[in-house]
Amino acid sequence: MAENLLAVAAASWGVLMGLSPVLQIRRMLTKRSSRDLSVGYFLILLVGFLLWICYGIVVRNPVLIVPNSISFVAGAVTVIVALRLRRGRPHVRDPGRLGAQPLLALSRASEYDPRPPRGSSRRQRGSAHGPGLPAQASHARHGDGRS
Repeated sequence: MAENLLAVAAASWGVLMGLSPVLQIRRMLTKRSSRDLSVGYFLILLVGFLLWICYGIVVRNPVLIVPNSISFVAGAVTVIVALRLRRGRPHVRDPGRLGAQPLLALSRASEYDPRPPRGSSRRQRGSAHGPGLPAQASHARHGDGRS
């Protein structure tokens, strides 16, 4: 009795786990991007699901067959959606196709400016000897006797 109950609970949870990629599919379709998804990861899972399905068939165990079949279908749909979203998009390693020129101009414009912000004094930002410490306290901290 307990064994059958555990088998049903595990199979039911397996079905829920198998349907969980639907959440990822929804996210990809909402964002119209599959950039955050590792297709390789899902392909490895698909092989594992297929092996468990085959094993379940050999031992005639529906508790193995049903959840892994659902997982396989949901995973396959996830991979198909991801690949369709990636089709026709420029490859990330080709900066020319991504329109990197405006990005380069933006990065040059925002280079680090070592000047202090307007309206601030050295005292407000801290001394050259440490953040927020007057020069005297910094020297005492280093033990070099300067004041």
